Amino acid sequence: MLLYLNALFVGLLVISNIISVKLFDLGGLAILPAAAIVYVFTYPLTDVIGEVYGKKAASQTVNAGFITQVFSSVFILIAIYLPPAEFFGLQGEFETILSGSFRIIIASLIAYVISQNLDVIVFHRLKEKHGTKKLWLRNNSSTMASQLVDTTIFITIAFYGVLPTSALLGLIVTQYLFKMVVAFVDTPLVYLLVKLARKSEAKDQKLAA
Repeated sequence: MLLYLNALFVGLLVISNIISVKLFDLGGLAILPAAAIVYVFTYPLTDVIGEVYGKKAASQTVNAGFITQVFSSVFILIAIYLPPAEFFGLQGEFETILSGSFRIIIASLIAYVISQNLDVIVFHRLKEKHGTKKLWLRNNSSTMASQLVDTTIFITIAFYGVLPTSALLGLIVTQYLFKMVVAFVDTPLVYLLVKLARKSEAKDQKLAA
């Protein structure tokens, strides 16, 4: 089960980086990057991994995600600069979709490393205090703290000096509120995944005995 959770985590990271160029209108309430609907689910995944497999496993997942993002960015860059075939007429579109600015890539990586590690730390501090009880509390508390840090760092680094301060604050607030709504809604999913992971672990231990 751990292998599948890690694969899902890394897959969501790569997908969010690719689709981040698309902006969508949230019913006139806010403009958000498409990545917001994907990336937000990476946090409960590390919580599930940490809950069942421990802090070390969660930290390893975060590190694996960082390495994957770096390699995917490098290979995407290589693909962009490969000389296109004469009949390939979509080079411009290909570059537009896949080439995020260097500043945005750096902002994304810095925000990721700090916020995901914070999520793991907060989650396990609360677990040390409450044991296996109150999973909903440590899941939502760690996500609330880490998502605020992630959103603030990313938007500040990516857009400071490009957008006025009022616009930066507006982006931070709207994206954070959206992420919080998703975090509360996905709490039942966290419980379900933890239950499935523990069941899988018990089965594996029984087979190994």
